[in-house]
Amino acid sequence: MELNIEDLRKICTIENLEITLHAAKRLEQRDIKTSDIINCIKSGTIIEQYPTDYPYPSCLILGMAISNRFLHVVIGSDLKALWIVTAYYPDPTKWEPDFRTRKE
Repeated sequence: MELNIEDLRKICTIENLEITLHAAKRLEQRDIKTSDIINCIKSGTIIEQYPTDYPYPSCLILGMAISNRFLHVVIGSDLKALWIVTAYYPDPTKWEPDFRTRKE
């Protein structure tokens, strides 16, 4: 099943965010707050789908952090909760200037 950004936005509240221990460590290292994650989901678009991920389908969202910087967030969802897998500021050496396309 592919995820739909509108469905994800409907459930995008602080109460519905589930952050794995791995993700929590990465967010802290990268100084990314939950408000950045929520802003990214609310303002963003899905740029990659991972429909066969386990236990839930997941996707990569490109959106904006509160600081108006581009942000990538990987989330899995059962459409009840949003599982934050990771989030990072895209590296220009790995992404095209639009941050939507990976460089070869």
